[in-house]
Amino acid sequence: MIRFLLRRLAEIVVVMAVMAFVVYGLIGLMPGDPIDLMISADPRMNAADAARLKSVYGLDRPLAERFLAWSAAALSGELGYSRLFAQPVTQVLGPRLLNSSLLMGLSFVLALAIAFPVGIAAARRPGSALDETVNLLCFAGISVPPFWLALLLILLFAVGLGWLPASGVATVGDGGLADRALHLVLPVTTLTLASVGGYTRFIRAALIETMRQDFIRTARAKGASERRVVLGHALRNALIPVVTIVALSFGGLFSGALITETMFAYPGMGKLIFDAIMGNDYNLALAGLLFATLLTLVSNLVADIAYVALDPRIALT
Repeated sequence: MIRFLLRRLAEIVVVMAVMAFVVYGLIGLMPGDPIDLMISADPRMNAADAARLKSVYGLDRPLAERFLAWSAAALSGELGYSRLFAQPVTQVLGPRLLNSSLLMGLSFVLALAIAFPVGIAAARRPGSALDETVNLLCFAGISVPPFWLALLLILLFAVGLGWLPASGVATVGDGGLADRALHLVLPVTTLTLASVGGYTRFIRAALIETMRQDFIRTARAKGASERRVVLGHALRNALIPVVTIVALSFGGLFSGALITETMFAYPGMGKLIFDAIMGNDYNLALAGLLFATLLTLVSNLVADIAYVALDPRIALT
């Protein structure tokens, strides 16, 4: 176990180093840099001013040399300064990370809380009216574009009925717990409805496949109750592919909700990374993308450990 964890941690370090170099290189090769943007915004700046500023900020040095300098600073805990927000990167990431944790965490838990009982109920009677209805609703949920669903919810509950706020994280001058909860209702509902269909389909398909195995027929022949057969035998084995899908999707929670965050003007990690890339904010974009990469790698490690807990035949070797 310890040897496996050490090996996987070493792999994570290597992948993070490679990803840092690739992302830094791609951002550095984008046309224009912060100094060019400053020149275009201030006509009084001349070529000499631009050259002096590039020398001050190190933008006149080779890309590899700049990356090594950034890496040395990052290892010491200094992620640089955000040009767009005029603040240290750590101060910019903190509030956005908290906002994304609330939004994505709630939607993730709610989606799984709905998908498991619905998927199990549909898998117990494949081809029944309940199963067909669940399939229809899942396909509808998967097919509906998130931006259209967000607009529909805004028009219905914010504009039409006036029950919920349409955007933001808190009302100006309030910011209490109840007020923040109201602002989370619509974006959480959007992300939950957009993801619950896929999770339900995976759970249903995995459970149907497991219910056809010989050990399920043996358990029933021994007189085990249907509840024990489904929850005690079939579900545990069916969770292995489901854990894989959940682990792969978990890493994108903090960076992949750009559309939802934009529709609800929600300041989260997805919109922050997009704005940083479009604004050539090297330090902020690099830190945000590397955090999303680290989250994906850690979630895959947790999934590997969960395989062993679900199936004793799997060994961490």
